[in-house]
Amino acid sequence: MSADFSSVRNHNERAVYEAVTRHAERFPGLADKPELLADVACVALNRLAPRYIRHEVDFVFYLSERERGDSERQLLDAVEYAFGFVQARTAMRARG
Repeated sequence: MSADFSSVRNHNERAVYEAVTRHAERFPGLADKPELLADVACVALNRLAPRYIRHEVDFVFYLSERERGDSERQLLDAVEYAFGFVQARTAMRARG
């Protein structure tokens, strides 16, 4: 028996990438450095529980309105934290 898992993905990945892109302009020291934005995405994703889906509609269909709102807040909190974390680490490296 062979199974095709190629359609399985973590919903948070795309949502985090989009949030990092949207909020990057607020962090001028990071916004023009793609490698640091990738670090921000990694830090944010590591703070979130994975939400595996096959289709975007799966995420919307199986969560209540409250759960979707909570998920969005958690995602934004994780992205905000990640920007601060990477910014602080970058500043420490520059000093030392």
